[in-house]
Amino acid sequence: MRKIVTAGEILVEIMARDIGQSFLTPGPLVGPFPSGAPAIFIDQAGRLGQPAAIIASVGADDFGRLNIRRLEESGVDVSAIAVHDGAATGSAFVRYEADGRRHFVFNIQNSASGLIALDEPGRALLATAGHFHVTGSSLFSERVIAVVKAGIEAVRGRGGTVSFDPNIRKEMLDAPGRREALEFVLDRTDLFLPSGDELFLFADVGDEAAAAAEILARGVSAVVVKKGAAGATCYDHAGAVQAPAFPVEEVDPTGAGDCFGAAFVSFWLRGEPPERALRFANACGALAVTKKGPMAGTATFAEVEAFLESQR
Repeated sequence: MRKIVTAGEILVEIMARDIGQSFLTPGPLVGPFPSGAPAIFIDQAGRLGQPAAIIASVGADDFGRLNIRRLEESGVDVSAIAVHDGAATGSAFVRYEADGRRHFVFNIQNSASGLIALDEPGRALLATAGHFHVTGSSLFSERVIAVVKAGIEAVRGRGGTVSFDPNIRKEMLDAPGRREALEFVLDRTDLFLPSGDELFLFADVGDEAAAAAEILARGVSAVVVKKGAAGATCYDHAGAVQAPAFPVEEVDPTGAGDCFGAAFVSFWLRGEPPERALRFANACGALAVTKKGPMAGTATFAEVEAFLESQR
């Protein structure tokens, strides 16, 4: 199986315990939980048995050790995670509204994640990679953008493939260099994984199928639109395939899209048809929301199969 390599932020997530809780006054918190969109993605890929690795940076602190230990337990190659003395591991504090909205306080760019660089361990990983995955949230600085671009070029230069989850809000496109970096990635993408309206950030039409066709015309092999509780649709040059979501009780939605993406990419790399890849991806997304903590719900291949059997 081809090794997946990603690059980007690793952080801890600390959550408000109560719905409607404010950060303007003291209140109960739970955590820390290992997190970061590319870290969640690669953790899920590793737990599915896919060769997986990440290029990242953490601080020489308990939060960094927590994340490295978690990824190691999931079978992820952590050899290219740099540990920096004097820099804190990234963090995110999150609170929830009654309608499901989430509000975050991030420390990423000024944390150890802001020190990500392509060093010798990272180059060694890329030399063995068959696939590179990009998460749009990771394109937060020129340093990380440079690593991502180098990773894409290295893997594509060896005949490998690229997947891209934009994972970005429209207002973030105004950050200097962000739109150009996203377009660079999309122009070199084989598998595009937008969530909902993210599809329309890169197309000039308002219809989903037409937008997917426009992106496929740019040279992308497949567009997989994630729709949460409404399931997902895969568009490729053979047509479109839809798959419903699985009904579960939601505890924490953070990371569900990353788990979906990791499962779909893993099965796509194994040559599975879209129908099977979507079914496993929807199962991973469903399992992800049933536990508190972004990586708490990442599932092994056996756990996903057992869940799918229970849904028959």
